[in-house]
Amino acid sequence: MPDQLGYRKKFGVIIPSTNTIVEPDFYRMTVPGVTAHISRIHIRNQDLSSDEAFVNLLKQIRMEIKYAIERVLTAEPDYMVMGMSAETFWDGVEGNRRFTKMISDWAGGLPVATGAEACERALKVFGAKKIGVVTPYQPIGDNNVVRFFNDLGFEVTAIKGLRCLTAVSIAHVTQDELRRALIEVNKDADALVQVGTNLSMVSLADEAERWLGKPVIAINAATWWMALRDNGIMDKVYGCGTLLREY
Repeated sequence: MPDQLGYRKKFGVIIPSTNTIVEPDFYRMTVPGVTAHISRIHIRNQDLSSDEAFVNLLKQIRMEIKYAIERVLTAEPDYMVMGMSAETFWDGVEGNRRFTKMISDWAGGLPVATGAEACERALKVFGAKKIGVVTPYQPIGDNNVVRFFNDLGFEVTAIKGLRCLTAVSIAHVTQDELRRALIEVNKDADALVQVGTNLSMVSLADEAERWLGKPVIAINAATWWMALRDNGIMDKVYGCGTLLREY
């Protein structure tokens, strides 16, 4: 018998316990018959004020993520979605592929959407070669994002790390701050990319595409798009950017 609400697909979604943006973002982008089921990675120390603190947050994720996966698997999802991004960019393309395989193995072989791979696919759809990037990260996080895109042959023409001091404070970044960051990285770029799933960017990215005249990829929109399309769900979603509306 199919699930009464998730009769097309059920997605298991893994996010840090500090993340307040992914869940409402995914709910607002939902389509009939597809449901998102959230499992949270316990973050005990949310300090992000330095490179060292940033690495410590990733260590917490690595310690706790398997438990979060085990919990959401009890809902019998069809597909896994990583609602976090830093870990998916770490150590470049090879690091992303290792991470994806690890999650799939722990999830009993289920396919997995990651933010990094979703951005890769989106940029290829748009035919972009040069990109500007906005992140909430410290320099060590930015360096890994640049490495990932460089590994794929993209040129990062500019990157703006917002240096958020805690994991929760990422969600406090205002639309004005994000708008200024987009303008700052809009240097000789074919497309702009926002990473960091706790930044609230989906609606702003949709607006920015009109006043910048180029693709603006919000990582939560790209990840949801990847999950839908991987599962043969081609419904269009409006107000969340060109990717979900046209591809």
